Amino acid sequence: MRPGAALLSAARHGLLGALALAVPLLVTSCDSGSPPDPTPSDSPPPTGGEQVDAARDRLAALAAAAEDRHLVASYRLTTEGRAERTVTLTAAADGTWRVDIPGGALGGTADVAMAQTHDGVFQCALTSTQRPEPPTCVRVAAPDQQPASRVDPRVQHLFTDWLGVLTDRQAPLSVSPARTLPGARGTCFSVDSTSASLSAPLDVGIYCYDQDGTLTAARLALGTLLLVGTPAAAPPTITLPGPVTGGEALGMTAPPTPTAGLSPSTSTGN
Repeated sequence: MRPGAALLSAARHGLLGALALAVPLLVTSCDSGSPPDPTPSDSPPPTGGEQVDAARDRLAALAAAAEDRHLVASYRLTTEGRAERTVTLTAAADGTWRVDIPGGALGGTADVAMAQTHDGVFQCALTSTQRPEPPTCVRVAAPDQQPASRVDPRVQHLFTDWLGVLTDRQAPLSVSPARTLPGARGTCFSVDSTSASLSAPLDVGIYCYDQDGTLTAARLALGTLLLVGTPAAAPPTITLPGPVTGGEALGMTAPPTPTAGLSPSTSTGN
């Protein structure tokens, strides 16, 4: 090979080598501008126990808000095997309350209202097709006490003393998040009893509350309640629907069916 040709060949090989070394450097330089890998969050997701504690705290806060709510609200009550009923709650500004419960006594054949004034807790028999008489009321418990189970329709507890149980962190309850009941709004919770006693402090089931403490739905053994419409402003106080009498309160069980009398032809031996 001639000396000039050898020098030209060496120069070409040197240029190609330099280009080969430059390409990886360019790629590395471009890659250095890519965003770094995302770093994991410093706060791990809540565990099952933490979720349960958070649900208990949240329900207690909403129940506390419910204790301070003063309103008039209507609820559709659906019970298996019975026609739908409309329950009306009046939580007055002075702390008195009244809950009207159609079919709330005598096995569903009598309408009643449960009410509390500063004089006590009353069960009032309301006028209905089955009971055309004017309304009358009977005192069934002292203020802030509970009536005997035989005259207690239980629905009113949702809006009264069970709120105190839900706010009590020492109450034997298990609370966890629940799927929202159909037609309800707000947040729903599954509430169960952890007590070995047969008598739970409230009815277990699903409780749903709006952020202001309004009960929007509940699914319990007594049926499913669903808030209907928009609550109205509360009156200063409630009024009993009728005078207080010394009679007996209506029981929860249906009265016995009258027995047909014997026909004249079979009453004697003629």
